[in-house]
Formats: sequence, C-alpha cells, structure tokens
Amino acid sequence: MTVRRADVAKLAGTSPAVVSYVLNGGRPVAAHTRAKVLAAIEQLGYRPNGIARSLRMNRTMTLGLVVPDNANPFFAELARAIEEEAFARGYTLLIGNAAEDDQRQTTYVRTFLARQVDGLFLVPAHGPVGCLEELERSRVPWVSLDRQVDGATAPAVLVDNRGGARVAVEHLLAHGRTRIACIAGPRDVMPATDRVAGWRDALTAAGVRPADMLAWHAPFGRRAGYESTRAILADPRDRPDAIFAASDQQAIGALRAIAELGLGCPTDVALASFDGIAPGAFTTPGLTTMVQPFPQLGRVAMDHLLGQLAGTEQQPQVLPVELLARGSCGCDDPPGGGRASAPTSTNEMGKR
Repeated sequence: MTVRRADVAKLAGTSPAVVSYVLNGGRPVAAHTRAKVLAAIEQLGYRPNGIARSLRMNRTMTLGLVVPDNANPFFAELARAIEEEAFARGYTLLIGNAAEDDQRQTTYVRTFLARQVDGLFLVPAHGPVGCLEELERSRVPWVSLDRQVDGATAPAVLVDNRGGARVAVEHLLAHGRTRIACIAGPRDVMPATDRVAGWRDALTAAGVRPADMLAWHAPFGRRAGYESTRAILADPRDRPDAIFAASDQQAIGALRAIAELGLGCPTDVALASFDGIAPGAFTTPGLTTMVQPFPQLGRVAMDHLLGQLAGTEQQPQVLPVELLARGSCGCDDPPGGGRASAPTSTNEMGKR
C-alpha cells in the first residue's frame, strides 16, 4: 500500500500542507507539531517522491564539489566541512576528484551540470580553469574555494594566506630563529604565492633580506616536503635554523628529512606550517601551524551559494587563520597535539 502525504497528516493530526512545510522547509512549523509529523513519517514509512518534489521546486537539492586531489587531507577536511553544511541544509553533495588534471576537472563540471545540480563548489586544479566559460554560460550558481579564479564572476571564499604566513614566520623569529627557509607550493597556485609573500613580509620587517634565504617551490605533498628539506639542509656549513612550510603535508615530509639527517626539531631546525589538518597533531613533535577554519569555510561557502540561488549578489570573502603553537617551533608540545579550539596567539608562545 502506498503511503500518501494525507495519511501522514491524518496520523499527525495536522494538514497535508503542514507536512509539506516540515519536509520542504517552506514555512516555520512549531516544534511539537514538527515532532508529531516526523513521528508519523517514521511510523508509516513515508518516502516523498524526490522527482516530483524536484519538479515542483525547480530544484534537485543536489550540489557538486570538485577538488584537485581527494587524497590530500586538506581537501578531504574541506570537503567534509562543506558536506556537513550541505547535509544540514537539506542538500546532497556529489564530489569529484580532478587529480590535478584540468580535463578531468572539466569532465566533472560538465557531468554535474548535466545532472542539473543546484550549484557547484570548485577548488581549482593547477593552471587555467578550462571549464570557466562553460560555468559562466550555464548560469548555475558556483563558488570558488581556496583559490581565486581569474576572470570569474563567481564569489571566492578564501583565507588570509599572506597574513597567516607572516604570523607563522614572525613566531619563528620570536623564538630567536634568524635564518628561515621556505618550502613553497607550486608557483602557479594562489595560496602558495601569497604564503611566500607573507614569509618575505616577516623577514623584511625583521631586517632579514629574503634574497639571502631559500624558497623552494614544490607540490603540496609529503614527498615534496621531504625532498625539499633534504636539499635545503644538504650543506652543513650553510643550514637555516628554521623552515616555514606552505602546507602541513610538506611539513610532515620535512620532519622525516630532519630526522634522517640526524638533526633535531626544534633544537637544530624549527618548523612552522600552514593548514591545520588533523595529522599535524600526531607528529613528533607536533606541528606548529596556521589553522584554517574548516567549519566556517563550509558555512560561508554554503551561504554564498544559497545567496546566489536567492538572487542576491555575493562578494568575495577572506577568512582569518589562527596560530596553533606546538613543539616543532620550540613551544611546549601539548599532549596529543592539543586542539585548535583555543589557538595560541603570537604573544603566548610558552617558550622552553
């Protein structure tokens, strides 16, 4: 027997319209009434017709997200934050992995558009975005994350990469480190260039010529961080006393290289990085890092997308990052790596 909306309404002692409001969020419903409707739905096993609902609302209640590399913990944590926020607002999120390939990225975008998603989130892969013209022509609302897309009319949700990098390097300087090398990301990726600029800002303000220090451009990965660190520390006569890594992934690789060379972190080489991904809490020592606000990124990205769906113009937004000091810079290392819920400010370093 097919259960209808009228059956749910009868059992709940309300009208079919109220059942619709509960299911679709069309109007506010009193908490006790909502509870009765949900209990009736559960008891009767009512399942709305998703296709009919989509036709009525002119929505599919699905969204798409394309990331450059789903094996990278940073993109995994970002995707989770967006998925959590989408789910809380009644949307299903489809995720595509571009694998740092523009053609694959374009294929996913086209597939999501063909599936008539209500909106798209795009974390662009390296290089020009080949599907930009199609995205703009589709008139489907979309938001770029982590990186600005040149020529796009869509709003971007970013973090303060330059300012955050400067804070991290200033923290190393405050520990008495004066020769601070930089493991940068790829040259054609906006966060990498901004973080290198922040590294230079801090050194210049401290009277250190950035030209005298090393900046190695490499992918945002552990192997790249490992190999760059081996190269940076190769000459014992001219070693830096600290490294700023543009990503936690690179910093984890750097820790391995430091240990293999028989050096100590932070005694011989202090280390600070950027992103605040979960694995950084469980290295030895724990990574000092600039924490990106993943839950806020997900919330703001959804706000921007739903704002476009509502017909309101959205502006780019830059969110702050916060310093979480652990043992790799020379601060006390909290048990289990601590947590970013109470980030350490630059004037609370707790030096050893």
